[in-house]
Amino acid sequence: MTDTDYMKQALIEAQKAYEQDEVPIGAVIVCKGRIIARAHNLTEMLNDVTAHAEMQAITAAANNIGGKYLNDCTLYVTVEPCPMCAGAIGWSQLGKLVYGAEDEKRGYRRYAPDVLHPKTEVVSGVCADEATALMKEFFKNKR
Repeated sequence: MTDTDYMKQALIEAQKAYEQDEVPIGAVIVCKGRIIARAHNLTEMLNDVTAHAEMQAITAAANNIGGKYLNDCTLYVTVEPCPMCAGAIGWSQLGKLVYGAEDEKRGYRRYAPDVLHPKTEVVSGVCADEATALMKEFFKNKR
């Protein structure tokens, strides 16, 4: 499967968040060609500001592999991670980060561009149009 194929799985998670009236961000973590974690934002349901899709996926992946380091894994997330999530991605020593839409207001690159582990490969813009459209639709309905 390609980065686009896996990002489409993350978009399915984002749609689940949208349907639960959560900010529509979804994530999947892949290790050795297999999805080992799926997650979406749960901040409203859990009443927890840290319950971002990436944080949920990192915890699930670490539990799945039985270790805290995700060197051999790739995280696919529909929107650029915030600094909190990027910090967790850095601490987990994730091998690769692939994200869709950029977050110019709250993304990690604006506030903490060096927070990721130095060996983490970053790919941006995968399915960005779809992720952006979902976010815009969500916030349009909120106004």
